[in-house]
Amino acid sequence: MGKYHPHGDYAIYESMVRMAQPFSYRAMLVDGHGNFGSVDGDGAAAMRYTEAR
Repeated sequence: MGKYHPHGDYAIYESMVRMAQPFSYRAMLVDGHGNFGSVDGDGAAAMRYTEAR
């Protein structure tokens, strides 16, 4: 991911996390599996602990 985006893979991962959280958008845009954070402000787990499709 980082090779194709000018800001590296962290910017892509943060966007993907927001799209996988059911409380961030009206509808989930990414089907995520793993720890993607909570409403209480807990952050998402590292990239190696999450999967998305």
